[in-house]
Amino acid sequence: MRNFFFVLCVIATSALVSCDDDGPYEDYLVARPILQDAVSFKAEAVAVTEPVPIVTSGKIYAYGDYIFVNDVNQGFHVINNQNPSNPEPIAFIKLEGNNDISIKNDEIYADSYGDLVIFDISDINNITLTSRIVNAIYNNDVWLFNTEFPQADFYEYGDIDYDKDIVVGWEVNTERRPVKEYEARFDSIDGVFADVAENFNNQSPTTGQGGSLARFKIIGNYLYVVDYSDINIFDITDVENVKVLDDVQVAWDIETIYNQGDILFIGGSQGMYIYSIENPQKPEFISEFRHGTACDPVVVDGDYAYVTLKGGNFCGTAESGLYVVDVSNLENPELKVIYPMVGPNGLGIKGDTLFVCDGTAGLKVYDKSNAPNISLINTFEDIVAYDVIPLSSSLLMIGEGTLYQYEYVNNDIRLLSTLQL
Repeated sequence: MRNFFFVLCVIATSALVSCDDDGPYEDYLVARPILQDAVSFKAEAVAVTEPVPIVTSGKIYAYGDYIFVNDVNQGFHVINNQNPSNPEPIAFIKLEGNNDISIKNDEIYADSYGDLVIFDISDINNITLTSRIVNAIYNNDVWLFNTEFPQADFYEYGDIDYDKDIVVGWEVNTERRPVKEYEARFDSIDGVFADVAENFNNQSPTTGQGGSLARFKIIGNYLYVVDYSDINIFDITDVENVKVLDDVQVAWDIETIYNQGDILFIGGSQGMYIYSIENPQKPEFISEFRHGTACDPVVVDGDYAYVTLKGGNFCGTAESGLYVVDVSNLENPELKVIYPMVGPNGLGIKGDTLFVCDGTAGLKVYDKSNAPNISLINTFEDIVAYDVIPLSSSLLMIGEGTLYQYEYVNNDIRLLSTLQL
């Protein structure tokens, strides 16, 4: 009986692992991408619709009587803010792969899967797409952001032409493969994951205003866009003939852009980079301020830059804090003070007041009249604060799908309205 049981085990094992001249075989999960033509896909990824509920709130932008709220990788919501006490959603601009916009002369400039997309909003009730410049921001190996990466033993990408194809899904099948083929993949696992990571990976009245987390910035007749390593420059003098100029390489993992006059301050996970745009077509490096690895938006007022560093998670290992940096000598920025923070995001300035979005710790209001020393005036708790825009008559703040508006009261603020998106 014991021998019979042993024979059954051998037979069962043989059914799972077979052998031939190539050695043992086993069943493995093999994933292959499902492709769609990029032209048709991008045409379907743009639409102007009635207001819809927000999925994941992102950055905010203000232009005239309107507020634009990004729905991460989905597009942006258009809100009529003629009455700040009662803002009203009026449209949703579906634009997949979008995270940033900037507006000048009723023209929206937006990103979408590495393309620069332009909309005409001169008639806010009839928003129209005017042009798309393919790969203007970066050459995008397009993988849908809402497509889950499958669990599999093998990933076979084949010959994907990323200029023509979009990965819209995955097909996973069980196939018999040599065990040695499975084991061999670990010999080059670093290279495999590197490939996967690469693939995924005061204004004029006619110009709008973005928050400190923005990657888009219009200054005069030029649009500056930071991707993950470069400043992309566009001459938008003629919206019907936008000129794509040469990129300027900055550093790996740059994240935000801000200007004070003709000086650009680029926030990155490794530091703050300062560039002159005296020649607007070719930003010129001046200096950098290095810090530990952390997410890093920056705003500047006078001789001081205010930088929030968000440590932990994907942002890095640096402790979270608000850094006050003396930039009176642009060639030698100097750290003056660090204020501890919980998990800061965006920040903004109006006069002597500094607003800091400290994540789950809420919105913090500081008096900076004695900079670099600042004093806490107020904290709005029980909200998750993401980014702010200090307008002339009110403060906009976005956090977890809710738009908050505050009115200025002396050096403080008071809640004016909330809008659940």
